[in-house]
Amino acid sequence: MRANANIFWILTVFMAIVAGVYCGWSWADNQANGLYHPEWAGTVALALTAVLCAFIAFYLSRVYKAQGAELPEDRLDANIDDGDPELGFFSPWSWWPIMLAGAAGLLLLGLAVGFWISFIALPLGIVALVGWVYEYYRGYFAR
Repeated sequence: MRANANIFWILTVFMAIVAGVYCGWSWADNQANGLYHPEWAGTVALALTAVLCAFIAFYLSRVYKAQGAELPEDRLDANIDDGDPELGFFSPWSWWPIMLAGAAGLLLLGLAVGFWISFIALPLGIVALVGWVYEYYRGYFAR
């Protein structure tokens, strides 16, 4: 976690430098065109990226200090099993997530192209969600 925090602090400094360079460069370019202000959209976006990297770095630093010990991922002498928590049960043969992703894609396509496509995507999404939730209650893999 300490390495992650350090990486985000480095990204913070980098983004702040890039925001300053972009502001100066766009100001100089705009002066050549008769405008006397920098391009604000990119400058603000880069500055806010630096601020958000600083937020993440600060959070990771605080969590690292609060946990009291190194994570297994940060230790060189750690075994693979040291950082192997139970992540849950996943079905490698399930087709329902693919159907749900297709329904979500149709829903977004309907919002972008034609709203009538969303009316097709909504029932498909409901069927996919119900099928995914209840796939272990019926059929060959019922428990």
